[in-house]
Amino acid sequence: MPLVAHTDLPTYQRLREEGQIVLPPERAAQQDIRELHVGLLNMMPDSALEATERQFFRLVGACNQIVQFHIHPFTIDGLPRGAEGQAHIDRYYESFAQVQRDGLDALIISGANVSHPRLPEENFWQPLTEVFEWASHNVTSILCSCLATHALIQHNHGIVRTHLGHKRWGVYSHRVMDRRHPLVADINTRFDVPHSRFNEVFRSDMERVGLKPLVESEDAGVHMAVSADLLRVVYFQGHPEYDTISLLKEYKREVVRFFQGERPDYPPFPEHYFNHAARQVADDYMEALLDAKHKSAALPPFPEAALQADLDNTWRDTAKAVFNNWLGLAYQLTNQDRRIPFKAGVDPENPLGLRE
Repeated sequence: MPLVAHTDLPTYQRLREEGQIVLPPERAAQQDIRELHVGLLNMMPDSALEATERQFFRLVGACNQIVQFHIHPFTIDGLPRGAEGQAHIDRYYESFAQVQRDGLDALIISGANVSHPRLPEENFWQPLTEVFEWASHNVTSILCSCLATHALIQHNHGIVRTHLGHKRWGVYSHRVMDRRHPLVADINTRFDVPHSRFNEVFRSDMERVGLKPLVESEDAGVHMAVSADLLRVVYFQGHPEYDTISLLKEYKREVVRFFQGERPDYPPFPEHYFNHAARQVADDYMEALLDAKHKSAALPPFPEAALQADLDNTWRDTAKAVFNNWLGLAYQLTNQDRRIPFKAGVDPENPLGLRE
């Protein structure tokens, strides 16, 4: 069922232009359908702030549960913001205090950029842990993306993520490890997920503290795992929310950084992302750029349109299915009062009744 545009956030109009159904609040009020209130703690930098909104809003809005989705974006202190990004937040985002007062049925926590070697040294660490603590007692299920996964595992279990020594970057094949879990019910047993990270929490570390991996890649490690109760926290290390061009944008940024002397090496291609035709375009551009750099000439125009024409999205359908399953479980288990996490009779320690 559709998203409800309960604010004038521009993301709603962008999604309408893509063909997604977004209800105005006056029309939503005429439907006798339950609301589900989903928080989005958006910690991404200004350059990715609105794109991250669209990516997660799109996945929630694609769910087919009989429910009206109200998404509540908010952020926290300790994240550097420019004037434009802060203006967007001030106009369209809720405060954490408002979210706490009104309540949520489910919560998504995005990744973030870091500037310190250890997560507790980040300025956003204390505000983030305050969100963790509140949500663990007041929200049915928390879905963490990338850095948020590493932060919550460290906060809850003391497991410090491991630096890989290189960037895990590309689109990787994954396999479902436990087909019985409702989160992965009726989805492809093998599917792709994009990754973009330097750090990892390994399967052995997860299992040592009682977490249950559900989806894993031979090349990229665990993508999805759940807390010991099998629902209260869903951990993603990959980025199933990514747009088709997200990795292309990252690649372009790194190419420009090389040209400007901000990195010593020409960036490698994201793995398993460019097909043969795209690789040829990228190779030709690399030769042109290296020649321009050698001659101290201007940066050649990046062939974004030519590369984009040869990109495939091999992960979005499965991402939609997983989000559909996740919010379907939240819908079945939550109290109709969004300030109360579970309806009567649900055991918070074993909400699915499936723990082994």
